[in-house]
Amino acid sequence: MKEEKSFDDIVSLARRLRAPGGCPWDREQTLESLRAYVLEEAYEVIQAIELGDTDGLIEELGDFLFQTVFISQIASEEGKFDIGDVTQRLHDKLVRRHPHVFGEKKAKDAADALRTWNAEKLKEKKGKPDLEEIPRAMPSLMRAQRVGEKAARVGFDWDDVSSVLAKVKEELLELEREMESGEKNRSWEEWGDLVFSVVSLARHLDIDAETASHGAIEKFIERFSRFEEKVRTGEKEINALSMEQMDEIWEEVKKT
Repeated sequence: MKEEKSFDDIVSLARRLRAPGGCPWDREQTLESLRAYVLEEAYEVIQAIELGDTDGLIEELGDFLFQTVFISQIASEEGKFDIGDVTQRLHDKLVRRHPHVFGEKKAKDAADALRTWNAEKLKEKKGKPDLEEIPRAMPSLMRAQRVGEKAARVGFDWDDVSSVLAKVKEELLELEREMESGEKNRSWEEWGDLVFSVVSLARHLDIDAETASHGAIEKFIERFSRFEEKVRTGEKEINALSMEQMDEIWEEVKKT
């Protein structure tokens, strides 16, 4: 039977990889060089969840966990902090932000628990504006939705879905006007405003904008693959088809 490895074993492994005589590649890494890998591993975790790939999820969560351990090891070598500081900070924060679990306070439902979490988080702020806490490196749709959520918590929001929909239509008209005027920079700005308002609409419809957009992309890829296959079956080239012919085949693909 295989011996189960503990968290401490992984920490020791990271230390060994970075030590003299360890892995040359690992020894060259810095906090800055690992940024792209953190994002990549996070996306691979998400993909495993979406695919329902349990074995893949175990592996990807391990890779993601190792990024935390590895970064902490590098920071420890630089005298900044170590993995113990990370786990202690996490432990204290989870206890502090769950007084309805670890304290006397009660939460009647998930919404009440979230309000408690946000209230405790607000106490910890040190003058930093709430919106600035949202990472700039976040995917733009996700970041837009989080910005809208935080603004809504202080009452800065539309009253209902119809008001947001009206805003989307308004932004679309503004974009059309700028496109007609030929002002490329203004079109760029109005396009951004339109997307932001569409994300706000998604929030009011309880739709996760990032996930929904991802799903739309996957749907297009799947349909386009079948579109290409149908064109090849007819022994034709896509670029030799007229727009009307492409539309006809595309509609056939959508129906199936």
